[in-house]
Amino acid sequence: MTKKAIVFNIQRFTIHDGPGIRTELFLKGCPLSCRWCGNPESQSGSIVPGVYASKCLGADKCGFCERVCPVPGSLVFKENKLVSIDRTKCINCMECGGQCPADAIKQWGQEMTVDEAMDIILRDEEYYRSSRGGVTVSGGEPLLHSQFVAELFERCHENQIHTCLESTFCTDWRVIERVLPHTDLVITDLKHMDARIHEQHTGISNERILENLKKLSQQGKELIIRIPVIPGVNDHWENIRATCDFIQNELGNRVMLLQLLAFMRLGEEKYASLGRPYPMSGVDLDRNQFQQHIEELAKYFNGRGVKCMVGSTAKEIGE
Repeated sequence: MTKKAIVFNIQRFTIHDGPGIRTELFLKGCPLSCRWCGNPESQSGSIVPGVYASKCLGADKCGFCERVCPVPGSLVFKENKLVSIDRTKCINCMECGGQCPADAIKQWGQEMTVDEAMDIILRDEEYYRSSRGGVTVSGGEPLLHSQFVAELFERCHENQIHTCLESTFCTDWRVIERVLPHTDLVITDLKHMDARIHEQHTGISNERILENLKKLSQQGKELIIRIPVIPGVNDHWENIRATCDFIQNELGNRVMLLQLLAFMRLGEEKYASLGRPYPMSGVDLDRNQFQQHIEELAKYFNGRGVKCMVGSTAKEIGE
């Protein structure tokens, strides 16, 4: 019986997470809650509704959502417009989203089988071959759906399609081993080397992650490490030097590429749709100065023998 997972987004013709033209599946659920996360809808493992109040036609002109909602009071209206959902009452049945003609209620996530995912993946098979691309599974944390990913990647290999796993690796090693046999490329983050600071900003310590990366570096898999460069969190030289030491000494510098990704204010509208405040709202920076600092960090890593580039495009990966 084919495995299932909850998918919250599928991007076709993407060039950012792995070489060539790719199809990328984003699976719901994550053990981390990074303050800078641009996909807050990925953190919960459940299918949930998001509200886009500006699209609401008004209860007097429409009202379909309120009529089908099985829990009175779950939908919150102000001046005749849907503005939010009372998450303490909502049972995530998504009846409201199915009836909204204006897409003011978005369903974050849908259950999908491996067969259904492969139907989408195989539509672009020729593009993978011509560009040396393939399929990437990301999240959230895809290893929460390890059986699904393992079967999907096996099916991809049966069709000679390159596979890439993008994971936090915050899980048991036995779960990772389940997926590795049919994984060609691995992408992961090093968010911070200090366990206490890592937990402060992501909700969880980095100890298990670092141990898994040590084991992973010995598996002979192509490995790309990313640092999401967050101002005032992990961009100071003490952490950068510690990160470089870890890559060289603990991972044996068995890294295909280190990518530095500059912090961007992403996902603010998604946070609002979920009724959550944007955690990085207080961050204000000089973009040009920040970019220059990131270029200096890249120069430092390269100077110490760690191949490093700024950004995440397929061109960079292939160089």
